[in-house]
Amino acid sequence: MLAQTIATPEVPWSLLWPFLLMALGAVVLVTLTSLVPSLRTRGFAAFYTATMAVGSVVSLYWIWNRVQDEGGRIVVLDGALSLDYFFLFTAGTISLAVFFAALLLDDFLRREGLDGPEWYVLIMLSAAGGLMMAAAEDLIVTFLGLEILSISVYVLAALHLRRRDSQEAGFKYFVLGALSSAFFLYGIALIYGATGSTRLSEIDAALFISNARGLTPAEDSSLLLAGMALLIVGFGFKVSAAPFHMWTPDVYQGAPTPITGFMASAVKVGAFAGFTRVFLAAFGRLGNDWRPVIGAMALLSIVIGSFLAIKQDNVKRMLAYSSISHAGFILIGLHSAGSIDAAVSALGSRSVLFYLFAYTFMVVGTFGVATLVGRHGDGAHGLADYAGLSSRQPILAGLLVVLLFAQAGIPFTSGFWAKFGVIEAAVRGESYVLAGAAMVAAVVGAYLYLRIIVSMYLTQPAVEADDVAGPGPIIMAPAATMAIFFAVAATLLWGVLPDVGGDVLRDAATSFLR
Repeated sequence: MLAQTIATPEVPWSLLWPFLLMALGAVVLVTLTSLVPSLRTRGFAAFYTATMAVGSVVSLYWIWNRVQDEGGRIVVLDGALSLDYFFLFTAGTISLAVFFAALLLDDFLRREGLDGPEWYVLIMLSAAGGLMMAAAEDLIVTFLGLEILSISVYVLAALHLRRRDSQEAGFKYFVLGALSSAFFLYGIALIYGATGSTRLSEIDAALFISNARGLTPAEDSSLLLAGMALLIVGFGFKVSAAPFHMWTPDVYQGAPTPITGFMASAVKVGAFAGFTRVFLAAFGRLGNDWRPVIGAMALLSIVIGSFLAIKQDNVKRMLAYSSISHAGFILIGLHSAGSIDAAVSALGSRSVLFYLFAYTFMVVGTFGVATLVGRHGDGAHGLADYAGLSSRQPILAGLLVVLLFAQAGIPFTSGFWAKFGVIEAAVRGESYVLAGAAMVAAVVGAYLYLRIIVSMYLTQPAVEADDVAGPGPIIMAPAATMAIFFAVAATLLWGVLPDVGGDVLRDAATSFLR
């Protein structure tokens, strides 16, 4: 008998460099540090990870040209991944977040006596999951990316073995994350039952076509609505949007501070990328069904995040609630992106992407400062620990002021244009309630950031000198300081010149327009 040939999809390796550098790069790092134990320290793992991140960003330029030559989109691996402008933009943002995380971790791990490659391996694997979510053209691939993204971060949150709060944070994150994954997987099953496919393009094509029983999924099937609702629950947890935000304050407070910065940047970008792709590519024509739910989540997020943040005395918990509020702003942009008006949809997509890009720099820089102020033991995160910071470390305090002003949306920072774009999209789409709530939340949020600034400049510490028996003095570690300077420079650059790279952003924002 002649052996049957099994058809396998062609693998265009030259178009998969971002995935290869993160996923295979992690495997290579484990192998190298196992064969050469001396490489486990001396900053090799941090340098290696930062190099992989830079290589990933550089590779995107070549892939962008290829995508441009092919008309804006290349589908690879038998339709499992879609390489388009949207993916390339979000992949660049995730890779930059990995670069910053490597710089922050290097000094942190040496200070805590935890130096080792496992942290960097998990960061690269998590980033690979985020890249997969950003490119996924199939709900199953989205789920795989979501799990790769999440499982690595569960471990990272609990990896500070000398702090009980770290293990508690990892356990809480794991339990609630597993629950949200179950919702997400059940949602995929219902979508498949309603449309007969998990491929995004096929789901979109099947929405208004009668099936064998004469039923039209978009009009006759409650399975479709239930499936979309469960997907929203799964994504809502990952982006820490209300009412699925319960884990965020405890996990942000307990996790190692550089990991919290990675969660607030790369993890959030990857989750929002998957959220946006699924609902615009597969359910874009059903915007009237899911937009009210997204709008309600956005409203809850900005109200809960802004008002509960001002009640906190721990800076990491403040930033956790602030992250919930920022998720609400991004959801307003996604709400606008689902509009049937092409102009409003493009503006909404653009506001989502610019917000994610700007927020990555703002939040990484802010948690970079928190990493230094936390000092040995990573426990000095109370508002009192920031008292008098302007006199002890004036440069660090000044950098933090810029980053906090950006998160508050002060003009001449990227945060101003991010919030302005979201509100403009809401107004153009006649979502005046969301626009008004966003403006009120921005004012309330400004009070939160002013509390930290007042503590740094107008409050004297309990003791004039650092307590030698306590966490010790604040040391401006070189790698972390460089990361903070980069973040501040980017925040100011896109605050003064918001249209830098505007063509790239506009191309990415129109990826899902019909």
